[in-house]
Amino acid sequence: MDAIVLLKDDHKTVEKLFKEFEKAGDRAYQKKRDIVDKIIQELTTHAYIEEQIFYPAAREGAPDTTDHVLESVEEHHVVVWMLSELKGMDPADERFDAKVTVLIENVRHHVEEEEEEWFPKVREAMGRKRLQELGEQMEKARAEAPSDPLAVSSAAK
Repeated sequence: MDAIVLLKDDHKTVEKLFKEFEKAGDRAYQKKRDIVDKIIQELTTHAYIEEQIFYPAAREGAPDTTDHVLESVEEHHVVVWMLSELKGMDPADERFDAKVTVLIENVRHHVEEEEEEWFPKVREAMGRKRLQELGEQMEKARAEAPSDPLAVSSAAK
């Protein structure tokens, strides 16, 4: 699978989870906890494969997108810390919904920039064959992804 298609599929998966969360009732604490646990897993894996494989390859193959990569890593930094806070947070905590809402806003902004501004430039610069190779590497790397959001490299930056 093409790396960009793989990343867009991840984006769709997470967006579905966001919508599920937004539709859950105010007091649906267990349902919200379950959804957020899935969001944490999906976004941690996604950030890991982007940072380990896709971003370095994009910097090399599409050097004029380096600023975008650096900005994306900073956005990941914020997201993984929020994920780590949500991981141990009680869904009945009055800040839980607010924190998830801010997470959703941040991720939606990040996804929009990637898909509308950055991915087309990367696709043009790197070509189909290279993106397919990266997609295969990223698919394999999913198995190595940490479960702890703070184990993603951007957490330490």
